Amino acid sequence: MNKRALWFVIIGLAVLNLGTFLYFMKKEPAPAESSETVAKIGQTEVTREEWLAQLENRFGKETLEQMVNSRVVEELSKKYKINVKDETIDRELDIFKASSNVTESEGLENEKEWRKQIRYSILLEELLTRDVNVSEEAMKTYYSKNKAHYTFEDAYHLSHIALRSEKQAEEVINELKAGSSFQALAEEHASAAEQQGDLGFITEGQASVPRAYMKAAGSMKAGGYSGQPVKTEKGYAVLFLNEKINGRTYSYNEVKEQIRRQLALEQMEGEVSVKPLWEEAKAEWFYGQKD
Repeated sequence: MNKRALWFVIIGLAVLNLGTFLYFMKKEPAPAESSETVAKIGQTEVTREEWLAQLENRFGKETLEQMVNSRVVEELSKKYKINVKDETIDRELDIFKASSNVTESEGLENEKEWRKQIRYSILLEELLTRDVNVSEEAMKTYYSKNKAHYTFEDAYHLSHIALRSEKQAEEVINELKAGSSFQALAEEHASAAEQQGDLGFITEGQASVPRAYMKAAGSMKAGGYSGQPVKTEKGYAVLFLNEKINGRTYSYNEVKEQIRRQLALEQMEGEVSVKPLWEEAKAEWFYGQKD
C-alpha cells in the first residue's frame, strides 16, 4: 500500500474509533441514585456510569484528540478559504479504490465516510503546505517520471461464490433469479476451505484472481450477477459486480495539486500531523490541563 493510501487508512481507523465511542456516549447517564444496570453477573451489577468510565479511560483521550483535530482543520480551512471540489474527491477516491483493493469489510463500510476522510486529509495537507513553494518545473518533472502512478486499468469490485460443479452454480443463479440475496448465498456456501463473498477491486493480471473472472466482469453491469456459471481452473463460480471504475490516465492538470501537496510534504520534517496547527487555532483540551 502506498504512503497516500496508508494515510487514508490511518484516518479511517481514527474516524471509526471516534464514531464507535460517540455511539456509546450518546445516551445520557441516568442519575446516580437510580443508576441504570447495563449488565448483571449473578448478584453483581455493572452500571452505565462504570461502563462509560471504562470507555473514557480506554478511548477518551484518543477520541477527544480526533474531535479537536477535526475542528481545528475545519476552522483553519474556513479562515484561509480552502475548499475541496467534489471532482477532486471523486478522483482521489477512485485512485484509492483501484490501487488499494478496498473491500466493503475493510475500514469503513460506506463511501460517504471514505469521502469525509479524503476531504479531511486534503484540507490538512493544504493547511500544512500553504507556505511551501513547489516549482512548476518540479511538478511537471515528477509527473513525467511517475505517469504510471496516474494510469489505471479497468477495476472491478467483485464478489464471488466459488463452487465445485456447474450444477451447483446454476442452482445459485436460479436462487438469485428468485430474489435471494447474493451475500446471504455467499455466507451459506462459505467454509473453512473456501472464502466466499467480497473480493475487493481487481484488475487485469492479478495473480490471486482467476483470469475468467476478469473476462466475465467485462460484460457485466454494476449491481448485477453473472447470468451463466463462470468456469475456473478449480470449478465454477457465480459473480456479482458491485462497482466498476473505468481505466484512464489522469492528465498533469488533473493531478497537479495532488503532486504539489506531495512534493511540499516531502520538504517538511517530521510526520504529517494536525498538532502544529493547534496553537494557531487556539485549541485547548482537558488532557492538556492535566499534563
